[in-house]
Amino acid sequence: MRFTWRLPRAFCVLGATLLVAAACGGGGGGGAQSQRLASDQTLRFPILGDFTTLDPGRLDAETDAEVAQNLFDGLLKFDDNLKTVPDIAQSLPDVSPDGLTYTFHLRHDVKFWNGDPVTAKDVIYSWNRGAVLQGSYATNLSAIEGYDKVSKYQVSDLGQLETLLENHDPAVSMSGLTAPDGMDGYTVQVKLSSPAGWFLSAIAMSGTTGNIVDYKAIRQDPNNWWQKPDLLVGTGPYRMTSHVVNQSVDFQAVDNWWGSPKPTVKHVHLDIINDASTAIAAYEQGKYDLMGFGGYSNLPLADVLRIKNNPQESKQLLLHPKSRSYWVTFNLVADAKRKAKGPFTMDAPDSKDLRLAFDLAVDKKKLVSVVCQNVLCTPATGGVLTKGLKGYLGDNQDPLSKFDPAQARSLLKKADPDGSKTRGLTYVYDPENPLNKPTAEFLQDQWQTNLGVHVDIQPEAHKQFIPDRLAGNFVLSRDGWQADYDHPQDWFDNLWGSKLGCPDANCSSGYTTPAYDQLLKKADSEPLSQALSDYEKLSRMLIDDVVYIPLYYTVGAFLIKPYVKGAGTNSQFDYYWDGYQILQH
Repeated sequence: MRFTWRLPRAFCVLGATLLVAAACGGGGGGGAQSQRLASDQTLRFPILGDFTTLDPGRLDAETDAEVAQNLFDGLLKFDDNLKTVPDIAQSLPDVSPDGLTYTFHLRHDVKFWNGDPVTAKDVIYSWNRGAVLQGSYATNLSAIEGYDKVSKYQVSDLGQLETLLENHDPAVSMSGLTAPDGMDGYTVQVKLSSPAGWFLSAIAMSGTTGNIVDYKAIRQDPNNWWQKPDLLVGTGPYRMTSHVVNQSVDFQAVDNWWGSPKPTVKHVHLDIINDASTAIAAYEQGKYDLMGFGGYSNLPLADVLRIKNNPQESKQLLLHPKSRSYWVTFNLVADAKRKAKGPFTMDAPDSKDLRLAFDLAVDKKKLVSVVCQNVLCTPATGGVLTKGLKGYLGDNQDPLSKFDPAQARSLLKKADPDGSKTRGLTYVYDPENPLNKPTAEFLQDQWQTNLGVHVDIQPEAHKQFIPDRLAGNFVLSRDGWQADYDHPQDWFDNLWGSKLGCPDANCSSGYTTPAYDQLLKKADSEPLSQALSDYEKLSRMLIDDVVYIPLYYTVGAFLIKPYVKGAGTNSQFDYYWDGYQILQH
């Protein structure tokens, strides 16, 4: 994917130097009912860039999903504690003994904000549309029988596509998606092509292809519907009322919304400000109620440290671990389609020792101290999956997180005795994330100091960096992932192996082996309780083959005024707006 400073609601995790003990920065909402509400229930906060899209069928970035989750709903959702719970569905689905058939029973009272009722037809339309459009999260539906055929449909005219979808044309209709009680009924049956223990987690992801859209609104302007407030129709507690591109966006609570809790905040105003420090200054001057929300919790370190050291302002600061992980990727494949070859490919002599040398030469604890001041990130010691997610190996369980310069030099001497293999290397990173440049400089220094190897560092604009990295154009590069949902499949399917298309397509390292592919297929088909041990084995495969150099897990930074109750975050996403309240202040 989809790794931007976007990609994810939990209570404060106490303990740690990761959190300023400030009662969740004022969020939490437990005593709000006993306190007087402000007469003006308008929530104001800045975001640091305009939307790419709010169309669930095309949505990619966390920054868009953080808003879209308040406009749209799915059959299921994650609650603030990341538990999968019913949403438009009355309950979790009935599942057949063979794990192939899921039967959802929809609530009868759900309506879009324009009054259109939600029936089985809307679910089938929305999911088929998501599969055909092939946005970044289309694969959340890939377990459904018939997905492979529908996903290959060539979309040339969105108006024509709408007609086909509404008529349930076989070319754009997954065979595994049916309505046993009729399209105007409230039962949706889903047949999978093979068991998929991750399916419910994937469709519960907010703002994306599992969410339900209104075909009656979309068909009025298939190309631009989401940009027009009167056509941006969802089932969520809020609707857009205005959008001035690159300036501001306004939302209002939906009258008589079907869900719960009913929104206390009646209006939400977002200003689009491109500079984080400018936005923080405006927050400190009282213009905004929140900062860091909407997917922009990567606040500048200097500002965070200044606020953290201010006795008054520090009470408004919330630092919370996020499900983002960073590492260094090697190009592991000498494939004709890849521009980068380099000395680290798996078929090169002594390449594993060479990769391990570059890994052990990096002091990861010092990295976190230098780059993040032990505030905005923590050492990645439990594998690529972050702490708190299912599949985390445990603290200090990843041997690649160790620092051993003596062994590193010994391995280098064995693998590259004359230095010819490691001459002329370049590490590439994108400068969009403010931590990437100091990380690159730190790595350069560590490899020079501890190995005697000079590695050039090269920034590349994010827009170009991502496709170049995925195409295997770099020998060494910054890599990372942010969990979309709390299931290991989201990592192992999307980053390595032939299921992703490795080594040829969309695969930074190119890593795939028959053993990895076989075990991944098994793990994906199992219930999570059985699959966790297999996913752990997959993590160990990556470690044994030295596929990556672990760097750090990120910590999000948020500012919350004391009078805002209910505002907060978990490792995946901000809490839903309908749980917020503005107190008198």
